[in-house]
Amino acid sequence: MTYYLYIILAYILVLTGFNFYRSKKVKTQEDMMVAGRSLSMRVMVFTLICTWIGSGTFIAGAEYAAKAGWSSLWFPAGAWVGIIIIYFLAAKIRTFGQYTIGDILEVRYGKFARVFGAIALIISFIAIVSYQFKAGGYILNVITDRSISVYQGTTITAFFVILFTALAGMVAVAYTDLPNGIIILLACILATPFVYFTAGGWHQAVNTLPPGHFKMFNPEFGQHPLLKAGGYFLSTMLLLMGVQSMYQKFYSAKTPKDAKQAVALWTIGTIFVEIVVIVIAIFGATYMWSKITLFNTNPGAPGGVDPASIVLQAARFMVPAPVGVLLLAAACAVVISTGMNYLLSPTTNVMRDVYQRFISPEASQSKMVALQKIMIVIFGVIAYFLATKLVSVLEMSYFAYTIYGAAITPSLIAALAWKRATKIGGLISIVSGALITLGLKVSGYIWPQIMVPFGDPNGDPWGIPMIYPAVIVSVLALIIGSLLTKPPEKEVLVKLFPEK
Repeated sequence: MTYYLYIILAYILVLTGFNFYRSKKVKTQEDMMVAGRSLSMRVMVFTLICTWIGSGTFIAGAEYAAKAGWSSLWFPAGAWVGIIIIYFLAAKIRTFGQYTIGDILEVRYGKFARVFGAIALIISFIAIVSYQFKAGGYILNVITDRSISVYQGTTITAFFVILFTALAGMVAVAYTDLPNGIIILLACILATPFVYFTAGGWHQAVNTLPPGHFKMFNPEFGQHPLLKAGGYFLSTMLLLMGVQSMYQKFYSAKTPKDAKQAVALWTIGTIFVEIVVIVIAIFGATYMWSKITLFNTNPGAPGGVDPASIVLQAARFMVPAPVGVLLLAAACAVVISTGMNYLLSPTTNVMRDVYQRFISPEASQSKMVALQKIMIVIFGVIAYFLATKLVSVLEMSYFAYTIYGAAITPSLIAALAWKRATKIGGLISIVSGALITLGLKVSGYIWPQIMVPFGDPNGDPWGIPMIYPAVIVSVLALIIGSLLTKPPEKEVLVKLFPEK
């Protein structure tokens, strides 16, 4: 239906005009990276929601729900636990008041930790941006009844996300998130009852979906269902606890109090949206189960429905048109918002942690802003080409979460909460976590016979989710390396543990 496309394109054009206007306010590095540290608590809440609620929820989470049912709640539940932990650190992060997590890593673990942390973050975040682009392709494909292919939609999405981010950085990201967040919450509230009743309610779901969809751990999902669900839980928890996009938002808050209050409201909003999306996905799968089965059997068959697009299909065919437009606009909003957030973050690392730290410490503000815009375009293009090769958004999101959660989060949380952590412990934790994750991922392509399901490079090595060996090695390296080396000096600790 063309009017779906026209309405959503009109919305995107409004955002484009808004971002051109906001771009005039970007004068300094601080404006570009942390919005001049001026965000109010209200803006903070919505930008935090939009940063986390992306295609990882609307596409990857929905794909998991369609394939595994209610056990998919383990995926977002890890984030809920992570948010609660972050609540107690938010004020300290804002008080530290820098630009990247590399600033924290260098204070505790030295300049090499900053560099290796930046490398792991860049790999993870480019992967995350890539599936935001792919998700945008799904959206445009659905709302145009496939007249725009997923590939063409991916290209269009990439163009707008790169454009918006390059225009105004964090200023554009945060203030674009305000209307996007409102649309997301409103769409989820309105769409859920329509999807539920159109699908035939709970009784129809029980009669249509496999019994495993109603188990705490779906026995058909993964060789070891408990480990599989736990792997998703752990990967999302560790990503959220250390994700730089959130830390940049804390740095952008007016005060430490604003940052902490925003996290409390963010928790409520995130739990609500993620549960609602899973409900929509499960009852959408009930309504379209035969089409999902056809796709799983023969992905190229006409009439099949990719489970990754189930929320979009529900918006298109299970709710009244005005509600459907709103839900599709919400999906579009989260893709744009999350793509912008995760594209801005790694370029901030390059500029702050590499260029300004090691190449040109005295670079002018105007030069820093201009170079960061160039890096945004470069990283965006890399993410776009990666997006064109993606098969499963769910599995790419899991890889991105894992490498970040294993390489960065243990050492980052230790830097903020464990005084005994040392340079050697932190550094080998970062390096080992990244190498184990990359090694296992690459091994799946070189030796597909080790993957379960057999030969599937998106499966699990020997049936064990890679998050477990990666995190175990990273944490042990941190603890053992720290305990075997000299404790940090007081002047190092005082920057993050000020004496009262």
